[in-house]
Amino acid sequence: MQNRITQLFNIKYPIIQAGMVWNSGWRLASASSNTGILGLIGAGSMYPEVLREHIQKCKKATNKPFGVNVPMLYPNIQDIMNIIVEEDVKIVFTSAGNPKTWTSWLKNRGITVVHVVSSVKFALKAQEAGVDAVVAEGFEAGGHNGRDETTTLTLIPMVKEQIKIPLIAAGGIATGKAMLATMILGADGVQIGSRFVASDESSAHDAFKQVVVDAKEGDTQLTLKELAPVRLIKNKFYDDIQELYKKAPTVEELKNLLGRARAKKGMFEGDLVEGELEIGQIAGLIHDVKPVAKIVEDIIREFEEAKGILPKL
Repeated sequence: MQNRITQLFNIKYPIIQAGMVWNSGWRLASASSNTGILGLIGAGSMYPEVLREHIQKCKKATNKPFGVNVPMLYPNIQDIMNIIVEEDVKIVFTSAGNPKTWTSWLKNRGITVVHVVSSVKFALKAQEAGVDAVVAEGFEAGGHNGRDETTTLTLIPMVKEQIKIPLIAAGGIATGKAMLATMILGADGVQIGSRFVASDESSAHDAFKQVVVDAKEGDTQLTLKELAPVRLIKNKFYDDIQELYKKAPTVEELKNLLGRARAKKGMFEGDLVEGELEIGQIAGLIHDVKPVAKIVEDIIREFEEAKGILPKL
């Protein structure tokens, strides 16, 4: 299955395991890369030296390409970038910030750079900044998201129409059928997050993994747009946010409610009441926790089966 994405990253399948905070440590990244897709370590939840440890362990666990996802809204960004260079990581996905800030710096050091966007406007800005590819993420996705609530089905063809660099689809993709659908719409590959949260190798707490498996349609909602839009499982913390919104809160009041380490409390420590539980809408189609190798095998098998149906349509 060779195309622009497999060639760009030197991988077997055009699939990227998303770098998600508190879910994507070295175990998930290395297990993903070992299947022939691109594994990503999520640096957003790591202090610089913790990231270094994860990179070093990932190198020992796989001889395949892997990368690091760096949300640029977090502190210690210079330290994180320095460690990525020192540890000779060759692929970086940036998000939640201006791609011009780091793209040239990284590319001048021999690193392939991909930027995550939620609109055509930002896809064009990323291309102008010199990135090697973009991830266009629809608002179905979990975690930090776009304010415009543009769906993946709409976003992918609109971005494809405007850019020349490789395009990776994200948001609401957990199956081979969804992978094929987005590639028919113009994507060269897909980035998958939520499905890999519910894997044996994910660093998410087992209680959070079970919540993902139990989730049904309508159990998630995009909120906190005034800070950074995030899709959450509806729990007590989510209900507290909605109660605060009834009072037309200031940004400062929203920040006070969010506090510190709320995502760690929910996804990593398993506090299902007060924690921030980030997951995509596709959780309603995730029914089990299983090894990464089995997840990838199922996606590729379904992708090939779906291709076989197309002539009959």
